[in-house]
Amino acid sequence: MPNRETEPQDPEQERQEIARLAYSYWESRGRIDGHDVEDWLMAEQEVRSRRAPRREDQRREARTAA
Repeated sequence: MPNRETEPQDPEQERQEIARLAYSYWESRGRIDGHDVEDWLMAEQEVRSRRAPRREDQRREARTAA
């Protein structure tokens, strides 16, 4: 099974993961409205920061192999 934190994803898959995480933030806050943008941005940052180190490793490997 692919590891969602390291597998490259298309933009739609990434958007769905961000949406799931943002929804979990909303639920953990007690489903209180009014923080949707904050939740989205926080989720987006978390999802992308998890992938950033892996993407840099892949770039480095590609340069080394060339």
